[in-house]
Amino acid sequence: MARIIESQNGSRRMIKMSVEDILSVVKDYQRIVPRGCAYEDVISYLSDTVVYIPEDV
Repeated sequence: MARIIESQNGSRRMIKMSVEDILSVVKDYQRIVPRGCAYEDVISYLSDTVVYIPEDV
């Protein structure tokens, strides 16, 4: 499960992801984007997509 790590100086937070989280994101990417797409096509496919990872509470 992902864990949000708060920054000490109030800037951007970091998300620590487990191996399972990363593999889940890669699996979603492979499902959404056809193999052999150009960079511009990948941007187009992913611009309308939301990927969620569960947070460790």
